[in-house]
Amino acid sequence: MTTRVIVVDDQAVVREGLVLLLGLLPEIEVVGAAGDGEAALRLVEEQRPDVVLMDLRMPRMDGVEATGRIRSAYPDTQVVVLTTYSDDASVFAALKAGARGFLTKDADSDDIARAVATVMRGDAQLDPTVQRRLLDTMSTSPPQPATIPVPPAGTSTPACTPTDPGALPHGLTRREGEVLALIANGLSNAEIASRLHVTEATVKTHINNLFAKAHLRDRAQAVTYAFRHGIARPH
Repeated sequence: MTTRVIVVDDQAVVREGLVLLLGLLPEIEVVGAAGDGEAALRLVEEQRPDVVLMDLRMPRMDGVEATGRIRSAYPDTQVVVLTTYSDDASVFAALKAGARGFLTKDADSDDIARAVATVMRGDAQLDPTVQRRLLDTMSTSPPQPATIPVPPAGTSTPACTPTDPGALPHGLTRREGEVLALIANGLSNAEIASRLHVTEATVKTHINNLFAKAHLRDRAQAVTYAFRHGIARPH
């Protein structure tokens, strides 16, 4: 299935180059390009793309604000940030606004195609350097006593019952905490199901429940939430 993509970047050379690059990928159709956040919003309203490839620093409306507005008004449209700026403030602001992917502009066509495919599956795609810094930043905050041990691969885990009130934030059960910890460690739904010896449908149910309880929109926010609350810790 072809993924419909809009490119947003204030530099014409970069914008046109990305359009040409993405146009060579058979699984991607570029349906428009914009030079700032305001133009991006209008284009999204007209084209209803699957994915927006978004720059951050732009005139009139920056990428963070545009991302938040797009995700609020058009929740079926995913946003992948592609920017020169990978400082912590930019990363956190973009993820908080609802971006599901974050790449730096040294990414090649394979990286971009992989990110687009990943967010279309409902997962998050972060540049490895950005992900390491995100984990490092989370690890500097004192963890809460709610850390959930991640069961090692190849071991079974007993059936889990809800924890005592207050042991986990937002009323998460212990099993939901385990699923969240495994998400934070980068496991897919299939890998989580294998690790916990349950079906993928059960994993999806736990994810839906914990997302609703913790008011999370996507896996990127889930990773941040897990480390912030001490539910997972960097290796």
